[in-house]
Amino acid sequence: MSSPPASAAPSPVRGSPTIGDRHAPLREQVLDELRTRIIDGVYAPGERLTEERLAEDFGVSRNPVREALRVVQAEGFVLELPRRGVVVATPDATSMHDLFAVRRRLETLAARQAAERAGPADIAGLRDLLDAARLATEAQDFDLVAELNSTLHRRIIDIGGNRWLSTLSVSLYRHVEWVFRIGVAHRAPHSWTEHVRLVEAIAAGDPEDAEQAAAEHVGAAAAAALPAPRDRHP
Repeated sequence: MSSPPASAAPSPVRGSPTIGDRHAPLREQVLDELRTRIIDGVYAPGERLTEERLAEDFGVSRNPVREALRVVQAEGFVLELPRRGVVVATPDATSMHDLFAVRRRLETLAARQAAERAGPADIAGLRDLLDAARLATEAQDFDLVAELNSTLHRRIIDIGGNRWLSTLSVSLYRHVEWVFRIGVAHRAPHSWTEHVRLVEAIAAGDPEDAEQAAAEHVGAAAAAALPAPRDRHP
């Protein structure tokens, strides 16, 4: 299949507007859209992604697609396989174990600092997110549940006011949401209950209890996502 001319972008699929109509630099738009579709499961683990296909999906030329694929490969969302080309990665036990190890360190510190620094408006905002997550869980709107899950954790980091945690969390929570979405139907009600305990500890201004609640939450998430020890390869 020949490449489209550099001056002409393919027509978008399904009649949707091209992302080139937005105002951010095109390469950033393509990268954001590609990440979002992988995290949301539009492009599923193991699915093959070609430059031609993505250029058609996004309504752009192949150059920004090629640049975006390089970035998401470096971030671990895709990998290149012999004779298959680029495919969406599948989170493996080792990478998830490392992810949860970092989450435990980050979220326990974030919870402690949020408990020390949260004001009434902060607590009200967290409780609003809990209410929205409860309703989304009851409605089985798991896309919204996953989005609210990430929003809650980022809000707790913001309340703590630690800019280093804020910076470090940007990349981390893309992967957290990706992993969460894979098991969201099972995890959603449990995650909501754990979040209630975490928010109440923050609201009480109890750093130790907030830290413990965060640790227990990450532990439960890891237990649900990781294979049992007997199932892991030696």
